[in-house]
Amino acid sequence: MIAGQQFVPRILIAEDSALCRKLLEAILANKPYELCSVTNGREALDAFAQFRPDIIITDWMMPDVTGVELCRQVRKAQDISTYIILVTQKSEKEDLIEALDAGADDYLTKPFDAGELLARIRVGCRTVQMGREIEAKNALLEKAARTDHLTGLPNRLAVEEFAAKQLSAAIRHKFNLWVVVTDLDKFKLVNDTYGHFAGDEAIKRFATILKAHTRAADICGRLGGDEFLIVMSHGNKKAIVQTIERLRADFADEDCSLNGQQIPLTASFGIAGYDGTEKVTFREVLTRADHALYLAKASGRNQVRAHVRNAVLSELVPVARP
Repeated sequence: MIAGQQFVPRILIAEDSALCRKLLEAILANKPYELCSVTNGREALDAFAQFRPDIIITDWMMPDVTGVELCRQVRKAQDISTYIILVTQKSEKEDLIEALDAGADDYLTKPFDAGELLARIRVGCRTVQMGREIEAKNALLEKAARTDHLTGLPNRLAVEEFAAKQLSAAIRHKFNLWVVVTDLDKFKLVNDTYGHFAGDEAIKRFATILKAHTRAADICGRLGGDEFLIVMSHGNKKAIVQTIERLRADFADEDCSLNGQQIPLTASFGIAGYDGTEKVTFREVLTRADHALYLAKASGRNQVRAHVRNAVLSELVPVARP
């Protein structure tokens, strides 16, 4: 449910008795509910998959699939919370225990009072709505736990989880995977000279350019500080290097000024790849990319270096150094 959107509960009635089904429909008519009625348990399971009810009111004894079995199937299959009210003539304590064990949330014996039924439905609606709100909040918390607060990019946890899954897929299906480690050149000097506000601004601008050069199927994220990671799949080495070189050049050309002061910004990049043939872990590929980045820094910064098995080779013509 979207925040601010009115909650209109969907109620599924599963009752093989035409008289009882009509009675339930009459009680719920003109109430703020969306209704769907079926005549047996098999139809109820089909309607559950299509209608996605918030509340199910089901008879116990029905052809094909009983109300208790319907409870079990719903609890087994559902991916959202559904409140189930079992309506039956059975009233023994053993029957109540069986119904609750099967997954029913509430139990009403026939003949039932209309006011009591409506009150129990209101309880179910509150329970479902509270569950949906908790699910939404949990989703926001999960997203926050995987998002870098400064840049809005995925954080280390999210990027490394994605990379590990992609590498497993690359090993299984034998496609190329590329890991790019990058950080800003002389970033400590930027902080010391212009202040941490300027450092944060530099990181945000770099993140914006990084995201603009990352395909929807790939991922870029902030590992921490001024260090970032890109994970790219399927491209050949030449295309990947060209993409990263464009990224490097665009950032070097970025006009970054703060309080009238021009802040010189460049970044260095290390690339390592998996070619679909060797057995390797993500940590090993990341270490190779880190080594390539170290050589890019040692060679003068503001450049791209790519790791090739046991050697690290520059894939580009020399570029201007800061």
